[in-house]
Amino acid sequence: MSSRRSTVTTDLRPGAMRSLQKYRMRTPSTGREVLVLADPEKVYVDHETGERLEPVAQLLPLAPTESELPWAIENLRFCNHCDQLAQRDLLDCPWCGQRMDALDG
Repeated sequence: MSSRRSTVTTDLRPGAMRSLQKYRMRTPSTGREVLVLADPEKVYVDHETGERLEPVAQLLPLAPTESELPWAIENLRFCNHCDQLAQRDLLDCPWCGQRMDALDG
């Protein structure tokens, strides 16, 4: 496995919406995997082998979303209005639209 890492720059302004979906992509011959903000109309290739990358999985949260945090227990909290799970970096609940209480420091 290569030690090179792919980096993706995202808009970090509050309230900025990510419109592209994140995918885990794999190179068939090597099994090397990368995370890509992918456009379904484009073909992505491995920069080392030149092979076409195959999509393995969509990553949560699904686009469009304001959150960049993955759906893992350490990144979630309960909305104080509707008791649904939401990512910790959101101000407004994606389910009920209400402003959630501030998190304790």
